[in-house]
Amino acid sequence: MRLHREGLLTILLIILVSCLTVYAAWAWLPRVAVWPIAAVMAVLLGIVVWFFRSPLRPQGGNDTLVLAPCDGKVVVVEEVTETEYFKDRRVQVSIFMSPLNVHVNYHPINGTITYRQYHKGKYLVAWHPKSSTENERCTVVVKHASHGEVLIRQIAGALARRIRTYPNPGDPVVQGTEMGFIKFGSRVDLFLPLTANIAVRVGEVVKGATSIIAQNED
Repeated sequence: MRLHREGLLTILLIILVSCLTVYAAWAWLPRVAVWPIAAVMAVLLGIVVWFFRSPLRPQGGNDTLVLAPCDGKVVVVEEVTETEYFKDRRVQVSIFMSPLNVHVNYHPINGTITYRQYHKGKYLVAWHPKSSTENERCTVVVKHASHGEVLIRQIAGALARRIRTYPNPGDPVVQGTEMGFIKFGSRVDLFLPLTANIAVRVGEVVKGATSIIAQNED
């Protein structure tokens, strides 16, 4: 299992804290109390390592498809007015990532980054309707040569306190490669053209860089 680079410092910190905790328990507590404490610290380390896993996913894909930008459950599929960049009607598809999901974010299409903007904000629960516009978030737009632009918005949740976004405006990107990472429970919104054929529905579980979200009209 590969570990994501965003988790290396956190994992090292947990290892250090675990070692110090077990050492202190060994020095100051009865031996019978040491093993339960060691077991708890081992479980904690295992949870953190599992959270920062980074599985290999296919890259390149199909230019006619929009793939899922993350693992999780679809919580919104609806037509809305996108007010930050397009300022017109779009189809919004939102995916909620629980703390148990892989938290790597992937580019849903091939293309070039035309826009990136970070916004400070609140930490409402990620499935809250206002989290898309009021929470801490980062908006990225990718332009495909044939199918136009797709907006991806990374949104922090009640537990998430760090959004990482890797590409910059002008960068070429490949479908299925890493776009970023969000720590500890969060959400990703996609804003697609009204002509896109949506392939998912609310409640469906999707897999980043693998599940088909929509197919673009030629």
